[in-house]
Parts: sequence; structure tokens; C-alpha cells
Amino acid sequence: MLPLRDVIPSRTVPYVTVTIIILNALAWFVELSLPREDLQVFLQAWGVVPAAFVPITLLSSMFLHGGWLHLGGNMMFLWVFGRNLEDRLGAGRFVAFYLIGGVIAGAVQVLTNPYLHVPTIGASGAIAAVMGAYLVKFPRARII
Repeated sequence: MLPLRDVIPSRTVPYVTVTIIILNALAWFVELSLPREDLQVFLQAWGVVPAAFVPITLLSSMFLHGGWLHLGGNMMFLWVFGRNLEDRLGAGRFVAFYLIGGVIAGAVQVLTNPYLHVPTIGASGAIAAVMGAYLVKFPRARII
């Protein structure tokens, strides 16, 4: 089952959540514009590759996705759970939390699979952090 929305009304406009969604969509369109061979090079350069680790990829990999469903699923979960979390934390704390969650997820990937040559991409680690925080802040929220 996929979450469509929650029943908690937001008090503010979720500017950070919308901006993150737009940045992910823009990065996806860059991926789509690349020829297949160039896309592989691009993902190796900007995804987290534990065997050839470059720290900046902990951030860049969060904006890359492997397909429409990967992107759409991550952004749907971000939209449903990120809006109210951003509302409660404030924009600055929310963006920091989101990015730190994604960086930690990428670092765990590097530490647990140090010899992996395949790039890890996607916002799933950051989205998982958002979902976890949402469950802590809104334990009785009704998700539709």
C-alpha cells in the first residue's frame, strides 16, 4: 500500500519539501537526457561507489534515481511525510535533518560494503529518516 496523504493539516507552505522534489525531478531529467553510455559514467561519478569513495557523492547520490518508479515512490513518500515534519521542525532544521539522514545512509552503505563497485543512488536513506521522524512526531497520525 502506498501512502497518498495524512490527515494532519500543515500550518505552513512546505517550501523545502517542494524544492527537494523539484531538484530530484531536475536531476532525473538530466539523467534522461544522457545517452546510455554517458549515463553509466555519470552515475559512477555522482553515485556512492564504496570501492572508489568520494565524499561529495554522499550528497549528489541523493538526487539521482534508477527509474520513474524509484523517483516517483521516493517523492511521494517525501510529499506525504515531509510536509508536516517540515512544518514542525522548521525549514532549516528539516533540510539539515533530510541531508544528514541521506548522508548517514550513504556512509552506512560504504562501511558495510566497502568493496562494492556498483553506484548507490536515490533518496531512500533520507526518505527513511523522514519517515522515522514522522512516526516519532506523529505516532497516532492517520495515513490514507
